[in-house]
Amino acid sequence: MMSDRRAPLQHTPVMTYEQMLEKVRYEGAYPTREQAVEAVRLVLAGLGRQLTGDERVELAARLPLEAARILTAQIPDTQPLTGWAFVKDLAARAGAPVGTTRWDTGSVLRAVAALSGPDLLTRILHQLPSGYALLFGRAELTPAA
Repeated sequence: MMSDRRAPLQHTPVMTYEQMLEKVRYEGAYPTREQAVEAVRLVLAGLGRQLTGDERVELAARLPLEAARILTAQIPDTQPLTGWAFVKDLAARAGAPVGTTRWDTGSVLRAVAALSGPDLLTRILHQLPSGYALLFGRAELTPAA
């Protein structure tokens, strides 16, 4: 007899937090590990304010535990931000230039995309407003008019 209940998600990241930081440091060409840590914290906290539901839970299960804690410590906003508004919000919170924050966001979200896998990433992008696909390293396709 099969049950309709879903099995609880197990925390099964494919890389450690240290490996994730090194990936972000390499992708973002950060001269220090501390800069990569700051970018990861800023962007994952921001993403945690945007994601809800199963996608949030599944992503947290695929991230290293330290990264998952940053993501899930945030209460989702009631008004989701577009990709551009997301970057501007992060820049304001960090007191950093928008261009630098855009770079940081792409560096971190490309690592998140690699950890999430293509199917979950597609579902995440369907949940978020427009403008996030490029931040995750994907082309943003729009229907023909």
